[in-house]
Amino acid sequence: MPIRVLIADDHRLFAEALEAILDGDDRITIVAHALDGRQAVKLTRDHAPDVVLMDISMPVMDGIEAARKIHVQSPETRILMLTGSNSRTDVDRARKAGAAGYVTKDRIAAELIDAIVEIANGSSLP
Repeated sequence: MPIRVLIADDHRLFAEALEAILDGDDRITIVAHALDGRQAVKLTRDHAPDVVLMDISMPVMDGIEAARKIHVQSPETRILMLTGSNSRTDVDRARKAGAAGYVTKDRIAAELIDAIVEIANGSSLP
């Protein structure tokens, strides 16, 4: 059974690049795309993904607040935060909001698929 993934990122070209990376792996299927945090919360409720790839910085509702809401409404859904920053403060905020992992956007091609599979299987990333 493939891992069901929701992509939440307000940069359409980046989200399309993520999808292109993930489409090449038969262990993963994309179930929805969100352009802001509020939409990510709603689409998580509607599609019950296994993993949400959540940009930390989005309009309407940022990724931290969206992760907090998703973690409360759908605790079985694992959240992998995506960001351009590797600031310790952002990592700590993401963890407190319920994120299972954190990947910087400059490391996505090298680490993303492995990170999705790990958190979908119940692991947390450092």
